[in-house]
Amino acid sequence: MDKNDGKPFREPRIALNRIYTRRGDTGETALVGGQRVSKDAARIHAYGTVDELNAFLGLAAVSCGENAKLAGLGRIIHRVQHELFNLGSILSTLPEDVHPQQPRVTAAEIAQLESEIDAMNAELPALRSFVLPGGTRLNAELHVTRTVCRRAERLLAGMTAQETVPPEAIQYLNRLSDAMFVWSRWVNHALGVPEVLWDPNAAASAGPMSE
Repeated sequence: MDKNDGKPFREPRIALNRIYTRRGDTGETALVGGQRVSKDAARIHAYGTVDELNAFLGLAAVSCGENAKLAGLGRIIHRVQHELFNLGSILSTLPEDVHPQQPRVTAAEIAQLESEIDAMNAELPALRSFVLPGGTRLNAELHVTRTVCRRAERLLAGMTAQETVPPEAIQYLNRLSDAMFVWSRWVNHALGVPEVLWDPNAAASAGPMSE
């Protein structure tokens, strides 16, 4: 093992002194191993979507900071943001170039999400209908993260037809999207705001709704 103070992953060795390099102007980018690939490659779509997910989670984290009741969820989201960067690290590396201590998601991250899902879900009332995003801004933000997470999972699933994908990566995203659904419900519950339940007869075809 590299000297890394007993930590499972090596620390970043990055120096971002120049933000633009002009090397991507032809529609290609570099993987961790130095290989040049098209920016439209499946691998780039996958870890780019994970990056998009992280950005939306940042919005949700800020919203959590606006109410002390949501501080615990804010800490979970902050941890998940780091985990998503670890996931991006492994997705941007071809299997043959992966370092033994390279950041990645593991069974430990999946188990932690499952434990948190079970704990939060135990506080919630039984769900008798599908729910719509809304009720609170944070609920809606978490539904956005859930759908982006599902898209990232679909992209990784599609990659498996051509490339080797760590099974923990797909499992993690699957569990994370489930967690985000529970988070969205838990937020409204914690704030005492009713959930927005799906009503198929609220559609225009059902006629004018009574007030």
